[in-house]
Amino acid sequence: MFDPEILELAEAVLEAYRRRGWKLATAESCTGGLVAAALTAIAGSSDVVERGYVTYSNAAKIELLGVPETTLLAHGAVSAETAAAMAAGAARRAGVDVAVSITGVAGPGGGSDEKPVGLVYLGTARRGQGGKSERQMFRGDRTGIRRAALVRALELLKAGAA
Repeated sequence: MFDPEILELAEAVLEAYRRRGWKLATAESCTGGLVAAALTAIAGSSDVVERGYVTYSNAAKIELLGVPETTLLAHGAVSAETAAAMAAGAARRAGVDVAVSITGVAGPGGGSDEKPVGLVYLGTARRGQGGKSERQMFRGDRTGIRRAALVRALELLKAGAA
């Protein structure tokens, strides 16, 4: 299901978190659970992966992750602020050491001049801390954009345990 690069990266994340005794959670929108799926494709991942949230709608972001409605109204679902709030909410609600979030425009439609197809924000949060985010512009079709976001999320998780 996943190519060797993704599986190797997922395994590295799991090993790093296992060494620290850490748990993680994912909060995904445009990737629809790919990060959680890649991690759980590795046998024994249950000692690291606590849970994954697929929060495609704004209502899900609010209800499941506690993203403030005011954040969504002011900045939109695809924004640095929303990605940070998603990660912080996932970490807090799941009670984990680290959470990663993804929100973006995977296309082929839905883009705008302000938020074009390929724009993705990834968030990270550590236990007891607020979330932070980064902006990425990925090229390609829907599959390519989602794959690039998946890889970057795994890289962020790995770096978070370094």
